[in-house]
Amino acid sequence: MKVLIIDDEINIRRTLKFIMNEYDSSIIEFGTVNEAKNSINDNVFDIAIIDIRLPDGSGIEILKHIKEQSPDTVVLIITAFSSTETAIEAMKLGAYDYITKPFNLDEIRIIIRNITEKITLQNKVKNLEHYEDAYQSIVGKSVFMRKVFNMIDKISPFDTNVIIIGESGTGKELVAKAIHNKSRRADKPYIAVNCASLPGELLESELFGYIKGAFTGAYSSKRGLIEEANRGTIFLDEIGEMPISLQAKLLRFLEEKKIRPLGSNNEIAIDVRIIAATNRSFSELLRKGDFREDLYYRLATFEIRLPNLSERQEDIPILINHFTKLLSKKFNKEITRIDPIFVDSIMHMELRGNVRELKNIIEREIILSEDGCLRYTPQQPFLFPQKSPVIELPDLGFNIDDYIAKIEEELLDKALQKAGGIKTKAAEILGLSFREFRYRLNKYKKLQEKA
Repeated sequence: MKVLIIDDEINIRRTLKFIMNEYDSSIIEFGTVNEAKNSINDNVFDIAIIDIRLPDGSGIEILKHIKEQSPDTVVLIITAFSSTETAIEAMKLGAYDYITKPFNLDEIRIIIRNITEKITLQNKVKNLEHYEDAYQSIVGKSVFMRKVFNMIDKISPFDTNVIIIGESGTGKELVAKAIHNKSRRADKPYIAVNCASLPGELLESELFGYIKGAFTGAYSSKRGLIEEANRGTIFLDEIGEMPISLQAKLLRFLEEKKIRPLGSNNEIAIDVRIIAATNRSFSELLRKGDFREDLYYRLATFEIRLPNLSERQEDIPILINHFTKLLSKKFNKEITRIDPIFVDSIMHMELRGNVRELKNIIEREIILSEDGCLRYTPQQPFLFPQKSPVIELPDLGFNIDDYIAKIEEELLDKALQKAGGIKTKAAEILGLSFREFRYRLNKYKKLQEKA
C-alpha cells in the first residue's frame, strides 16, 4: 500500500508512520505543500493523510489536487483547528474522514484499519472487472478449478466414460458440456437427462424408447434419448437415483453398444459417449447397495470431483462480476457499481447451494437495485420453532407418529405451494431427493384415499 503523509510536526509524522508500518506500507512524508507537489504529480497513492494547516498552504488545496489526480485515493484530514465549515468542505471534496489533534492512538488505528479494509475490497472489485470468462463458460481461476480445466483438456478428445462428482450447484452440467464441446463429437447431439426427475418406468422409456403398443398409452413409437444422442454425448445427471433394475439395462448397453426399445425384438446399434454425475458419495451408494458395482466401474474410467464454493473462495468475486454482467442484461438493469460491502458479505456466507445459490442472490439484488449499485439486502431466514407447538401432553397421551406425520404433510404441502407445484423444486426446498419427496407425497395421498 502506498501512503502519503503531509504534516509539519515531525512527531505526528513518526506516529503515523509507526501505525502505517503495521500494514506493510510504502510511505512518503513531507512537511510542506511545496515539498509534496512533485510527488503527488508523479505517484498514485492509496492513502493520503494531510494536515489542514501547513506552513506554506492549505491541506484543502492538497486534497483537491489529489482527487483530481487520483479519485480513488482515500484522504484522511487531520487538524488542530477544527471547525464545522472546514469539516463539511473537506467531506464535500471527497475526504474519507476528519479528525482533530491531539488524537487518540486507538481511535486513529481503528480509522486506518477501516481504510485499509475499504481499499482491499475496492481492489477486489477492480480486479474482477478485468477478468474475462476463459474456459467454456465455466468461471474460475482457483487452483481447484485449474485442475478441473486441465482434466477436461486431457480427457475430452478420447471416447472414455466420465463420472462427475460434486455437491448440488457446483456446475456438473457445465463440465459435461465442456467435455462434449472439446471432443470430436462437438458438432453432434448433446442430450442431458436428470435421472431423479422421472419415475423408474418412465425414465426407462425415455432413455431406450418404445414401439407402438408396448404399454397402455403407447399410441405411437418413440425414439429414446440414447438413440437421439447417437454419435454424440448423453449426460446422465443424478445417476445415483437411477433404479437398480434400470442400471442393469444401462450396463448391458455399455457392454454391447446396442439398445432394445420397450416392446421391440430388434436391437439398434448406438455410438454414444456417456457422462454421468451425482451429488452423492459412490462409496456410500455401493455400500448401501443402491448402485451396481459393475456399472460404476464401467462408467468411472475417469472421475472429476468439483469443489464447493468454500474450497474456492478466491473465485467468488469473479463469479459475482460474471453473474452481474449476465443478469443485468437479462433484466435490462444498468449496474454501474458493485458495493465492496456486498462482496464482503457474500465472502462470509456459507452458500451451501454453491454457485447456484450465489447466482440466485445476485439475481435478487439486481432486481431490487434502484441506483445502479449492487448492494446486499439481508433476508429474513426461515426459522424453525425453538419450542415444540405442544405446550402440554394430554393426560391420556397422544399418538406421536400421527402428530409427526401431520407436520410432515403440512411441510410437503407448503413446499409444493412455494415451488408453484413443481415437485423437483419442492424436493430441493426440503432437502430431499426427488424420489424421497415423491414417496412421502404418495404415502399421504394413499392415506387420504383410505380415509
